[in-house]
Amino acid sequence: MKASKASIGRAVDQPDGKIRFYLFHGQDESQSRALAQRLAEALGASKFEIGAGAIKSDPASLVDEASALSLFGGKRVIWIEPATKDIEEAVAAMLDAPSTESPVIAIAGSLTKASPLLKLAEASPVGLAYASYIPEGQDAVRVVADLGRRFGLKVSPPVAARLADSAGNDQAIVAQELQKLALYVGASPEAPKELDHSALDAVGADSAEGDFQRLADLALEGNIDELSDELSRLPSGGSQAIPVIRSLQRRLLMLAPARARIERGERLDAVMTSLGRSLFWKDKARIERMLGTWSAGGLATAAERAGQLERSLMFTKAPDREALGEELLAIARKARSSR
Repeated sequence: MKASKASIGRAVDQPDGKIRFYLFHGQDESQSRALAQRLAEALGASKFEIGAGAIKSDPASLVDEASALSLFGGKRVIWIEPATKDIEEAVAAMLDAPSTESPVIAIAGSLTKASPLLKLAEASPVGLAYASYIPEGQDAVRVVADLGRRFGLKVSPPVAARLADSAGNDQAIVAQELQKLALYVGASPEAPKELDHSALDAVGADSAEGDFQRLADLALEGNIDELSDELSRLPSGGSQAIPVIRSLQRRLLMLAPARARIERGERLDAVMTSLGRSLFWKDKARIERMLGTWSAGGLATAAERAGQLERSLMFTKAPDREALGEELLAIARKARSSR
């Protein structure tokens, strides 16, 4: 079946025991991942991760894992990320199985309506599919308010809008911030409290977000020396890598369509004029330099590599600071060589 924006909250917070396959797809992978995590928490289940490649080589393994009892007696979910067409045969077999013990959660990027994987999830009475789109405006405000209630926070629209903006509308970051803010104000679902601007001033993400964006921009500008200096100041074992990567991704998403317009024949100054209202005045000069430096193909490659690095850092034990530094410096060297 296909879940709607209005029904997905109930579907993950009060899961139907009949559903054995959840497919979260769409352009906003962070929202898909956040929904999947909410589902696992609602089920009281631990994650058992399995790769699409392993499933492709042995399609029967998915049915086996979904049907197996946990060795330790607790609940679990089978977690597949990224979900690709390699799992289609295995998912079809799992949906047709007489019964299963553990639900399967698959997280994919954007899928077309013709995707066999999407068709399987939407057509099956024991499957559920939901497309995640990057929230904007009132949708972003609503998402923050809904997440806040999970932590016992009453979030007014102005505060929600500020928090959504500071986190780049990334639900994973928003949830982390809200959890931190709930502890700060002493809120809980049993004892809800109002979240105000003073709490965000004290412990919010605004100031850190600027630092994260600065690292991304130094890389895209090709400023190797200053970037190296900033990277050396990052604390070892810190948690800055994912926010920095997402700041980089947001900048790339803004640059890509603008650069495409230039390659279609529009003048750089005309493109910059059209972007003017959406840019902070201090950023205009650096954005102009980036658009003059990068090609559309180069931006696409950088975005693909950023996504791969994000997934690698989230699902492996790679040293965050070292992996982030290597990628940002590679981007900076590419930018410098393209000048």
